[in-house]
Amino acid sequence: MSLLAVTVVGHDRPGIIAEATGILAGLRGNLEDSTMTILRGHFAMVLLVSSPEGAAEVERALQPMTADGSLLVTVREVPEEAEPEPLGAAHLLSVHGADRPGIVSAVTSLVASVGGNITDLSTRLSGGLYVLLAEVELPATVDVAALTDRLREVARSLGVDASLRPLETDVL
Repeated sequence: MSLLAVTVVGHDRPGIIAEATGILAGLRGNLEDSTMTILRGHFAMVLLVSSPEGAAEVERALQPMTADGSLLVTVREVPEEAEPEPLGAAHLLSVHGADRPGIVSAVTSLVASVGGNITDLSTRLSGGLYVLLAEVELPATVDVAALTDRLREVARSLGVDASLRPLETDVL
């Protein structure tokens, strides 16, 4: 079995998920992990699929999805690895305020500087309001209060508000 990363990106339309997963099921592919979203009318999906077929065969089977030129489909083999142990406690990082370049870079760099790992991130622009939500794993050695203070300083310099709070494991 091969573990494959399948990406589908392009103009949104009904049926993309059904078409892609139907083709993969027809190849006896098993969907192991996925994320899908619509970004301002553009569809984006990443799937991890275990398949008896190789990347080239799966990509060839998915090519009819690209016939009208509105979608790009790629498939690549990824190494099978044991799922990493969580670093530590899960937290929710939220940022909101006026949109401007550099917000994501600044706050994620701060998280990385203490050894934190972003496990999920989404952003939205609604009018002039920018919203970032991220799930973050922080090592047990991190002083969360000090990190929160530094995060608020960075946010203030960007003209946005930020918060960091523990996530309850039963909420996930």
